[in-house]
Amino acid sequence: MPVSLDRRELLAAGGASLAASIVNTSTENSLAAERAAPEFGFCLNTSTIREFDGKGGKPRPIVEQVDIAANAGYDAIEPWVRDLHQYKGSGGSMADLRKRIVDRGLTVESAIGFASWIVDDDAKREAGYETAKRDMAILLEIGGKRLAAPPVGATGQTDLNLFAAAERYRKLLEIGDEIGVIPEVELWGFSKSMSRLGELMFVAVESGHPSACVLPDVYHIYKGGSAFTGLGLIHGPSIQVFHMNDYPADPPRETIGDADRVYPGDGVAPLGDILRTLRATGCRCMLSLELFNRDYWKQDPMKVAATGLNKMRASVEAAFA
Repeated sequence: MPVSLDRRELLAAGGASLAASIVNTSTENSLAAERAAPEFGFCLNTSTIREFDGKGGKPRPIVEQVDIAANAGYDAIEPWVRDLHQYKGSGGSMADLRKRIVDRGLTVESAIGFASWIVDDDAKREAGYETAKRDMAILLEIGGKRLAAPPVGATGQTDLNLFAAAERYRKLLEIGDEIGVIPEVELWGFSKSMSRLGELMFVAVESGHPSACVLPDVYHIYKGGSAFTGLGLIHGPSIQVFHMNDYPADPPRETIGDADRVYPGDGVAPLGDILRTLRATGCRCMLSLELFNRDYWKQDPMKVAATGLNKMRASVEAAFA
């Protein structure tokens, strides 16, 4: 027997359907927005766009580096502090450089320094702290937030005491507190000390400082021999900048070098797994493209910067598709 519905019942039924549709659509839109959210920022490490001079790469003027990063569409730039010192030493205005960075819509999330803060020799270590102070001070002049702290001076050392390294990193962090720049303890896979994720985290954890953070790198994790799954054990916010790159299957890990790095997606690194692991830990870091590829240095720097950014974005999109 057919069921008869009056107008009020039809409206009620229609309203329920409409409400369900709105809820479903809202949920779908929310999920789509979450998938599309720019959870990672994109940064250009200026080593990527050096100029090949027949022997190796030489840095381009810092003003040119800023313009290339901005024109390519990056969110941030990661300069080398030696380029900042060269600019200032030759009469450049740090205030003008800072304004240029801001006006071009960039931030300075990190910078690359080479202070020997970790070494056993007391005199060399103190000199390293002074270098770090100068580097932090000039970085602050352009609004820089963080300074890479790799194991400079201890790369050939096999008996580095990690407890001592942690104490030295704490002192570096305290210097950073005074100046307003955070040092990030950096992984170097080719080093005989601080080449493994576990060593990196040991130094950061045992420093006992609330601002301690680490600066990992796709290539350096591979070169040092750690498993990428180890990233899942690191509290996400402790990684504020992550060096992005890729590596080919050949040469093998034992002999691969900095210059062998390639654009993200052009090698064999498990970038999708890496990015998903980072996000699962709560990491919403700046992905900084760091390459030393001589073939890229011979090319138009704008093309290299734009290609690198597109490939980083494609890697993120593919990871969460």
